[in-house]
Amino acid sequence: MISSSPADAPGSVVPPRSSSFHATAWRWHFYAGLYVVPFLLMLAITGAVMVFFTGFQTRLGLPVNVALQDAVLPVSEQAQAALTRFPEATLATYTAPKTPELASWFELKHDGATHAVAVNPFTAEVMKVVDKDNTVFAWAEAIHGTLLLGPVGDALIEIAAGLGIVLLVTGVYMWWPRGGTPFAQVLVPNLRARGRLWWRSLHASLGFWLSAVLLTFLITGMAWTGVWGAKLVQPWNTFPTTKWSDIPLSEATHATLNSAGQHEVPWGLEQTPLPASGSMQGTPGVPAGHAVTIDTVAQLARQLGFKGQHHISWPQDDTGVFSISADSMSGDLTDPTQDRTVHVDRYTGRVLAEAAFEEYSAVAQFMAVATAFHQGDLGLWNAWLNLLFCAGVVFLCISGMVMWWKRRPAGTAHLFAPPLPANAARWKTGVVLLCVTGVLFPLTGVALLVVWLLDALLMSRWSTLKAALN
Repeated sequence: MISSSPADAPGSVVPPRSSSFHATAWRWHFYAGLYVVPFLLMLAITGAVMVFFTGFQTRLGLPVNVALQDAVLPVSEQAQAALTRFPEATLATYTAPKTPELASWFELKHDGATHAVAVNPFTAEVMKVVDKDNTVFAWAEAIHGTLLLGPVGDALIEIAAGLGIVLLVTGVYMWWPRGGTPFAQVLVPNLRARGRLWWRSLHASLGFWLSAVLLTFLITGMAWTGVWGAKLVQPWNTFPTTKWSDIPLSEATHATLNSAGQHEVPWGLEQTPLPASGSMQGTPGVPAGHAVTIDTVAQLARQLGFKGQHHISWPQDDTGVFSISADSMSGDLTDPTQDRTVHVDRYTGRVLAEAAFEEYSAVAQFMAVATAFHQGDLGLWNAWLNLLFCAGVVFLCISGMVMWWKRRPAGTAHLFAPPLPANAARWKTGVVLLCVTGVLFPLTGVALLVVWLLDALLMSRWSTLKAALN
């Protein structure tokens, strides 16, 4: 957050611990906050909206309830009812009801849009139609991930997440008890304080308590970004197809199973190629002599142990496969350790490949659990906890800005950044640590380099800029 000086005197810019490293941490905390705070506010607000739908409704809105009857109709009849609304559409995904009292959902692609159709599994009556691209959840996720700016927005958010880690580390360092200061002073805010001290105490205590969760959220969020996530971390931890010996592969990846721009496939599978239909590889699936249809594949899913809510994706081309999945990313499960995906040859009905949580890499397993926690998918307790966390992040942002405003001398138009550290050697140590952060997170490293050049080179040569910042 945009932090004030830890000093008590109004307008003071000299921290009580005068070490140059502390001054460096304070200065970088301030600069990081200038960039990060607007993004953290956006992420907290849109994140709260997304958690509301995943935790208390569904990503498509309120659940669609149906009256129980004696027999469930074949999935093919339910799918045909959905197609009557969009006769020229292509069936993409069937979502089995989580409980018998809920409707089935079918996703259809038509004219570049994705339509979700709720169908009564007992009567094949269409109950509801949703434009999946234009739900509140979809808009919140689009803003949360890209600011509606595509790759540019994704890069800006990735930089913000990296600088958020800088903000977090420097904040914890500055407020870590030392020199005989009791730990309780950080853990418990001083509510009897007044003015800036009251804001500072709450900011420090709340930031300290939320630091571990915020770090987890920043790391898991960055793992989905276009550079650090998609180019560096995800490829090294993607499910290896070498576990599927002698299985033909297609050029499409699991990411093609996502729809409406939403991440619904587990992180560790997105970049894994899909198997290809058209061979005699695999193990027995749909019984020999039976046609491979959505009905026989749905029956196979039940035989394989899929129950409650799960997804079946249709083949989208000649070599495509039926994909059966149940995972926390799609909201099917509240236990990510039970994630499971099975692929079935569209011609032979044989089971070509399977990927389950226990076969993920250690990082992919961490991402499966941490992302489910991040999204509030682990149950109502998780959703309530995340809403409180989002509210806490909003308060940290606001309190940081309030402290900065109260620290500024009255009537000044300057930014009033914390002063440069006096000890150059210790200041360089701070730069080395920030460079390490830049190597770990490339886009953040570029941002840090720009700030460093501005701070170290231009500030000493451009008196107008120096006056505006100080």
